Amino acid sequence: MKFKMSRNITDHRRSRFKSLGLYLGSAVVAASTALYAQPATGSVEKLEKENQDLRKRLDALESAAQKAGTMPSGGMQSLKALSDSTISGFVSASYFYDSSAPKDGVSNGYLWSRDHNSFTLNKVKITLEKPVETSGDKWDAGYRASLIFGQDAQFVNTGGELQGLETLREAFVNVNVPVGTGLNVKAGQLISLLNFESGDGGVANPNFSQGNQWFFTGNGPSTGVQLGYNLTEKVDFKVRVQNGLFTGVKDGNGFKTLMGSLGLKPDDKTSISLIGFGGREGTDNSLWLKGGSLIASRQLVEKCNLNIATELDYFSADQVKGSKDWWSIGGWIWTDFTPKAGLAFRGDYINDGDGAGTSGLLGFPVNTGMDLYSLTLTLNLRPTPALKIQPEIRYEHTTLNGGFDGDESRVIAGIGASYAF
Repeated sequence: MKFKMSRNITDHRRSRFKSLGLYLGSAVVAASTALYAQPATGSVEKLEKENQDLRKRLDALESAAQKAGTMPSGGMQSLKALSDSTISGFVSASYFYDSSAPKDGVSNGYLWSRDHNSFTLNKVKITLEKPVETSGDKWDAGYRASLIFGQDAQFVNTGGELQGLETLREAFVNVNVPVGTGLNVKAGQLISLLNFESGDGGVANPNFSQGNQWFFTGNGPSTGVQLGYNLTEKVDFKVRVQNGLFTGVKDGNGFKTLMGSLGLKPDDKTSISLIGFGGREGTDNSLWLKGGSLIASRQLVEKCNLNIATELDYFSADQVKGSKDWWSIGGWIWTDFTPKAGLAFRGDYINDGDGAGTSGLLGFPVNTGMDLYSLTLTLNLRPTPALKIQPEIRYEHTTLNGGFDGDESRVIAGIGASYAF
């Protein structure tokens, strides 16, 4: 009986596909006739009438297909929605060796490729998006949803498991409200406004590994609402209300965190972003976390794509027992020797004298504070436009005794590869 029922279902599906094929085939033939057949008299009125007749025939075919059960109600709209969406993503993998040779095989305080002397599948990212046109003339709506799989997912995805989707990186509704130059509204899980580097890693950044600032003076995605508005072609601002700076999708108390950024573009080669944030953290509401950031970049020479960038971050945590501060500074310079080869350098410094930003994180032992230095040199090779290969060497030093698995200094060297689609 089970086999017979499955066979009936299969036959029914085949019948539906055949019916749908006939309807779509008829539509294609009709469309081809209208597009390529020239009216004998050359009359524009006759052509318009034929187009109207074709429209009626397509409407009749769609209605008949829906009644026959071979196309769901709103089928044409569903096809249009699918055609308006884009799919993109990338795959990245790597191999790196840590000179401190950690006994547990995991490099403390390092992103990405934390597994010492191991081949790593870093990320597989898939993004679906229906872009939104921002203007003051009309309403428009869309969405964006990104999933990341792989070793790095645990660091770039925040709280996805609480939503039944551990691989969720971001997901939000995107709306343009026709007010002034166009008010952009985003609601859902949003990526942080902080940091120059992207969480996508080497496929988007000059260096393959992630700088220390991205983690220790940054924050992960969080659920909230953001408003964006272009005051002029050179000035824009964003304001966001979200569930805390580090709480991700679930609010840990009755308070929210407020973030805002002011974007400045003096010319087409310069970008500046001023960011501020503040809010209560912790279930007992005893922590007031606030701070700010400056991110700036400029293209110096267009011919060889010579660029520089900088990032300065400041965090302050006020508690009943006192205040703890930590800050960071970083710089990037990168260029292309040829369209297929380039070089990138990054230097960053974390000052965490109280241990508020690094203690017990990413394998670091619980501590009362440290300074953390990092220098990274990366060769960028692009044999094809979609493929990026990045040999890299990185030197790091910490003032924390034995902070790097018993060492204070280490060298991490290896290679990463990314393919974007």
